[in-house]
Amino acid sequence: MNRITSLVRLILVSVTIATPAFAGSVTIKGSDTMVVLGQKWAETYMKTHAGQTIQVTGGGSGTGISALTNGTTDIAESSRSMKDAEKAAVQAKFSQPATEFVVARDGVTVYVHKSNPLNELTMDQIKQIYTGKIENWKEVGGADAKITIYSRENNSGTYVFFKEHVLQNADFAARAQTLPGTAAVVNAVARDKNGVGYGGAAYAKNIKALRVKKDAASAAIAPSAATVKDGSYALARALFFYTRGTPAGDVKAFIDWVSGKDGQKVVTDVGYFPVK
Repeated sequence: MNRITSLVRLILVSVTIATPAFAGSVTIKGSDTMVVLGQKWAETYMKTHAGQTIQVTGGGSGTGISALTNGTTDIAESSRSMKDAEKAAVQAKFSQPATEFVVARDGVTVYVHKSNPLNELTMDQIKQIYTGKIENWKEVGGADAKITIYSRENNSGTYVFFKEHVLQNADFAARAQTLPGTAAVVNAVARDKNGVGYGGAAYAKNIKALRVKKDAASAAIAPSAATVKDGSYALARALFFYTRGTPAGDVKAFIDWVSGKDGQKVVTDVGYFPVK
């Protein structure tokens, strides 16, 4: 019997030694702004962490926060801060707070067609366009053409950020066309010479990204690592991870990596801006 017991112990030790240090699965859901970044983080991380699976899906910041509250994701990706009511819901259901991590920075970018002669707009002009008070490009120094407005759906963190910081909680114009993701907004603007859209800086490809002025007397600023960091770009924002309580195990290991040198290099590679 002692010989059998010893053999079993030897087998158990061998299995323990052979098990990958980061074995397990982490689920991430939420922001469409961050989904490409999340997928690149996952791809890069899994290359050097054998046995680890990182599953990333989009759907919008609101969808990710709902999944966190429902217990169906380990990490919610969000391009906006969680609301007090959302945090309270997590606390009530799990007796744990929602824990926030700033994992990247972004400058919400205003997109126009490459042929648009404009290079800049003030915050107020952007507001007037998106609330429908300015309807023709000639009213802001452009061509004599009706503006086509593209926006995001209301479960989008970028939609919420834009509504709060640009529209100052006014309503979007009824004629604004809502699209399901930032890539869809960029594609629409790239095809429409009279279009205007908004979204994350990393998506600003095959369109013109306008510089933004805080007011008529201010300098026109483009989003960059420096202008987002110092706040001189008017639409600078943080990008977040949220967890239920203090993360541990595989989730903590992944967030620590994302916040470190290798994870922050991925942020720059994708087209967003590092935290440090």
